[in-house]
Amino acid sequence: MSSKKNYGLCRCCSAKGNHRELTKEYYMNGIREVYYDLFMECFNLFLSTDPNLSHLICSSCIQRLREASSFRMMVVATEKQLLSCINSTDEKETFFVNVPPAPELTAQHDLHIKLELKEEEYEHDDYEEDFHDEGHLDTGIDTDLVEGEAEFLARYSSLDVKPLPTRNSLYQICPDFVRRLDAMKDAVIHPSVLTSLVKNKPKKMKPSTLLTEKMVHITNATTLIQCSNIMPFRSKNRSGFPCFYCSSIFETVDKLRDHTLGHEKDDVNKILNRYGAECMVVYADVTDLKCTICNTDLPNLNELKSHLIKVHNKKIFTDYTDRVIPFKLSNDHIYECQACGFNFETFGAIERHMNTHYRNYVCHECGTGFITKYRLKVHGKSMHAAGNFPCEVCKKVFSSQQKHKNHVDAVHKLLKRFKCAKCPERFNEYFRRQKHMVEVHGVAPLLYKCNVCDKSFERRYTLSRHLKRDHLEERDYQCELCSYKCFTNNELRVHMVKHNGERIFECSVCKKSYARKKTLKEHMRIHNNDRRFACAVCGQAFVQKCSLKGHLKTHHHEYSLQMV
Repeated sequence: MSSKKNYGLCRCCSAKGNHRELTKEYYMNGIREVYYDLFMECFNLFLSTDPNLSHLICSSCIQRLREASSFRMMVVATEKQLLSCINSTDEKETFFVNVPPAPELTAQHDLHIKLELKEEEYEHDDYEEDFHDEGHLDTGIDTDLVEGEAEFLARYSSLDVKPLPTRNSLYQICPDFVRRLDAMKDAVIHPSVLTSLVKNKPKKMKPSTLLTEKMVHITNATTLIQCSNIMPFRSKNRSGFPCFYCSSIFETVDKLRDHTLGHEKDDVNKILNRYGAECMVVYADVTDLKCTICNTDLPNLNELKSHLIKVHNKKIFTDYTDRVIPFKLSNDHIYECQACGFNFETFGAIERHMNTHYRNYVCHECGTGFITKYRLKVHGKSMHAAGNFPCEVCKKVFSSQQKHKNHVDAVHKLLKRFKCAKCPERFNEYFRRQKHMVEVHGVAPLLYKCNVCDKSFERRYTLSRHLKRDHLEERDYQCELCSYKCFTNNELRVHMVKHNGERIFECSVCKKSYARKKTLKEHMRIHNNDRRFACAVCGQAFVQKCSLKGHLKTHHHEYSLQMV
């Protein structure tokens, strides 16, 4: 996200220079890096976030940290593979599990140990003499030598140069290579050996086994873009829509379409290769979708895939998940989901909504689906990462590293992430920036409208809450002591006061106690002489509304009946 460097001391080696920050996010070949998190994952080391300490790290220490992280990932992957083979019943999968060695192999192993000890104890010349005294080391390879090979081997120690393998021994040493040789039998070998290998590869080998998941997604996306009129684009930001090919930003969709026509579709493959395998996703505008090969109109992206496979014999791997996500862009700032027809006021909202339709990776904790594996990882760290992460400044404890980071950035570092697109002003919350855009720059307020009662809300969460509570009448919280049901846990907690009768809110003046904080606030009006409820007939004012109602019934009975 940021490549800006700061001048100072490296936190790890104290080297002075322009370095990166430990707690910021960076991207290396499309992979997200937070060096503070890498220290925690690799070494279980929690670095202090004291503002008096340096928060920088130099490039050499970053490289060491990356190597440590890569080594850790390799060890974890190998450990999983070994454990899976121990539990497997397939003999082919358990060939590398520890097995008691044969007697001749044990003898060879003991001989290797002796040789290693002698290599440490003596110089190289003495080592060669001791080796010959021990005798020739059996290599386990057929000793039939070709013409001239014996004279060649006589010039070197048998430890340095082993006899050439024969066709029979190759089946144990390199079986894949022998299969290639068998496939080339009776074939005419041209100067390019690679060409012959590809043309005569064994029939049993499936082409899909030679492709990585990233190559499959690149092939599918490239075929769809080059054979249709869909317009690829990058995720919209506050300034507009970025071009997929050159990242130029355009305020309107029409300008983006005109600009995209000037790019060559042959560049798609090169651009997609820059993406990381876990975060690769292509957004595509499918307005007026058609096949450019035969000019056939098609209703959606799935029909386009079927059409290219059946009619034009294009290679599309349908066994893999979708990474090309369809949208219909328009200039009216209304975004409609192509799967369910639901409308969204912002692109960020529909972008998050598409995870519900393209559930390529599912969270095992809560069942939430995501388009890419990277989004699932971010969700797991922010929502389900167990642990206690205390703030060293104010001692608050957070359940995840991401929540701890957000707290430190917003409260102690006072970082303001959200910048106004029209002036240099910055804000620490999205909604504060939106309010500033409305009040200062005259931008139309962003409102989420209810389709049932025409109410409007500033936040989509508030609209969702309104629909569930008022229209769907959801009541998921029920009292265990009576039949009372409510929408939120807070409402249930307030209701439980009726049953347990605890008076935990005490007046600081007269020491009276109340079960609810709201009742205590009403009581404090007595001490403050806050007589806000006035009689409309005689003007007498009261502290509480119930006192006003009693006054009306007693002194102005006719007026109280009219009010009822």
